[in-house]
Amino acid sequence: MERLNIKSLFLILLLSGCQIFEVTNNEDFELIPDLSVPMNEEIVESDEITLIDIVEPSEPEIKSIWEVLKDEALIREYEIDDLTLYYMNQHLQNVDLFENYLKNSYYFLYYVLEELQRNNLPVELAFLPFIESSYDPFSISSSGAVGLWQIMPRTADLLGLKENWWVEERHDPFKSTDAAIRYIDYLYKRFNEDIYLVLVAYNAGPTFTSKAIQRSPRRVVNFSYKDLPLSVQTRNYIPKFLALIELINNNEKYNIELPEIPYAKVVDKISFQEQIEILNFSDFLSIKPELLYKLNAGYTKWATDPNMTSTFYVPIENKIKYETSGQEYVQSQKINWISHDVSRGESLWALAKKYRTKIDIIRQVNQLESDLLSIDQILLIPVGQASSNILIPFEAHVVSEGDTLWSLAKKFGVSEKKIMDINNIDNGSVLKIGQVLNIGNKNIFRNIESKKRTILYSVKQGDNLSKISKLFNVSIKTIRQDNDNLDIIRPGQILKITIKAF
Repeated sequence: MERLNIKSLFLILLLSGCQIFEVTNNEDFELIPDLSVPMNEEIVESDEITLIDIVEPSEPEIKSIWEVLKDEALIREYEIDDLTLYYMNQHLQNVDLFENYLKNSYYFLYYVLEELQRNNLPVELAFLPFIESSYDPFSISSSGAVGLWQIMPRTADLLGLKENWWVEERHDPFKSTDAAIRYIDYLYKRFNEDIYLVLVAYNAGPTFTSKAIQRSPRRVVNFSYKDLPLSVQTRNYIPKFLALIELINNNEKYNIELPEIPYAKVVDKISFQEQIEILNFSDFLSIKPELLYKLNAGYTKWATDPNMTSTFYVPIENKIKYETSGQEYVQSQKINWISHDVSRGESLWALAKKYRTKIDIIRQVNQLESDLLSIDQILLIPVGQASSNILIPFEAHVVSEGDTLWSLAKKFGVSEKKIMDINNIDNGSVLKIGQVLNIGNKNIFRNIESKKRTILYSVKQGDNLSKISKLFNVSIKTIRQDNDNLDIIRPGQILKITIKAF
């Protein structure tokens, strides 16, 4: 395919990842009520009977989501300056890669667009997660911004996004979208519906933007965001945004084939009261585990919170199986995970007997290096009809200001020595801000560099390397390399599996 040849521009730019939602203070920040619930329509009763012809309804044609984004766009005229052209060239250097980049949004773009429309916000704002995270719900920046919208911890608190032992809702692509759009709606009202100032505030924070406007020497009719004293990162943000608009709106001109994404719901929600083990549920629905994790990235453990309603988003086509036999499956696979505070005299044998589980499972789940227990030690224990497939993930922690080995050991309930051993840290070494540490506390290990996650898998009866490689979509060679080049596996054996992050 012939590609458009645009003269490359040689610019020295800081192409760093964006860190948004960095609210510097709360002086005028407010949460806007959730407008996502439609008002009830008034029902008018009538005694009049009207005879009508019954016409067989025709199936409506499903539009492409790109058509809607083009047709309903607010920004119609914009300048393609040198910086915008530079970012266009970055994408056009490898159009196949750019098309895959757009395809990353397949499961989420309709939901984002639907929420923007519901709140009467410009539809182009659906492009923001492309810039922030490439529509990757597992994305983590070096500063600790997380998810599709790269939300910072403090802003997550303001927006009501939860984080506990079981969930991190900044990673949840749907809950984080609801929160992000409430935030954008606030910015849109605060900055007089100026979409460019909204983008500046989204990237740099509303307080900074307001002060920058006040300091600007040009407060006239033709005021532009370019008149503001902005950082290089924020100044580059709008050209990145306009580059996407230009390439998508005029894709044929640039020989870009937009991926097929329908203007229709492609995922649906399932909710139930029981706790669910995610790997088993993916197997029941015939969904690859990595896809189920991607759609439900807010879950940071291998199972859902036993004290909360379990909610999963699944592809529409997979929901049909749940509707026919899902409740029977849930009841048959019922599990429950509890936290147990160790008391004087308790042993692994006694706890395994008490909760009707196995010593090996307690040992593996809690990563115990010894069978000796300490008073007040907290153990996670599966009870009830627990499955033999246990996922034991890990977590990556990004070092921030004030972190020490002592504070991290206390926070995650592991020893300083264990953190040092896992990360090959020498005694006396000083942690660096932005450094990524692997913390063995049973969360999903999200490696920022490789975008891979490591889980531990308990081999069950009938498993072989071929079956496991297909289940996790990894090669047999990789499984062997990750497990000391093993050739033979047996039931109950624990394998380390490195699964791809989409």
